[in-house]
Amino acid sequence: MAENKDKQAPQAAEPKKKQKKEERKGVDLKQQVAELTDKLAAEKDSYIRLMAEFETFRRRSSEDRLNLIASASAKTIEGLLPVLDDCERAMEMLSKSSDEAAKEGTALIYNKLMDYLKTQGLARIEAKGETFDTDFHEAVTQFPAPSEELKGKVIDVIQTGYTLGGKVLRYAKVVVGA
Repeated sequence: MAENKDKQAPQAAEPKKKQKKEERKGVDLKQQVAELTDKLAAEKDSYIRLMAEFETFRRRSSEDRLNLIASASAKTIEGLLPVLDDCERAMEMLSKSSDEAAKEGTALIYNKLMDYLKTQGLARIEAKGETFDTDFHEAVTQFPAPSEELKGKVIDVIQTGYTLGGKVLRYAKVVVGA
């Protein structure tokens, strides 16, 4: 009988060993699952950050391209402003002339050029009679105001100012009443 008890003791110990091995395997598997879940979360976070960074890069590249195009067109239009000034001077000089063909031809050229530039976003800064505003006007000189209501207002325009797309391309050079 003593032999029987010795045989039963190892047999009873075997299921406990198996159970402990299974528990250790379960703990190891849980640790592996936790590690893999953490790695997956880290990779997902990295992926989301990479996508956000790429989206930001794409948006900035697009904005840079648009700014470059706008800058190039602004330079071109700025180069045409002296031509506009010359057309205005020519029309002013021709207004005193009796040559109707020259008046009409110059007015036609000026109007076509101005219409095209307006489609590109060019707008004239209206200054005469307006309150002096340093955001749009550049004071060339001050002149005593002929009346009290003209103090601080633009009396005369020396050079017309223009905006392009809401931004000042050239300030209006004006005479201000003091």
